[in-house]
Amino acid sequence: QEAVQATRYPSLGGIRGVMSLARMNNYGAQNPHYYKEAAGQICNIMQIETVEAVENIEAIAQMDGVDALFVGPSDLSASMGYIGQPQHPEVKATIEKAFARIVATGKAAGFLTANKDDAKWALKCGCAFVAVGSDMQ
Repeated sequence: QEAVQATRYPSLGGIRGVMSLARMNNYGAQNPHYYKEAAGQICNIMQIETVEAVENIEAIAQMDGVDALFVGPSDLSASMGYIGQPQHPEVKATIEKAFARIVATGKAAGFLTANKDDAKWALKCGCAFVAVGSDMQ
């Protein structure tokens, strides 16, 4: 809930700071309604990277303002006791089940991988978006 609140302005359910002369508002010059319209233009994607987050997929997805859930395999594998092993069969099974649960909530499921085969696998499992690579690739 706090992650969503950080993207909303006060009086609109949030805690985000207000600065009228900032770049996101074109320095106040062109959109006097920015603060009231901003929430509708933001996509909030929650990262599912721990066993606890997996256990709470449905609760996270039902929060107002959450648009999608993104599974991070490296951190999740570490949380499961398989650090450095995102390909471990138990990790992959957990991720696949997580995708199905996310999709069942009506939210978009996402994934990050370093290779095309995993990207194809994630898409077959129901992911709506997949990032391939990193800043180092």
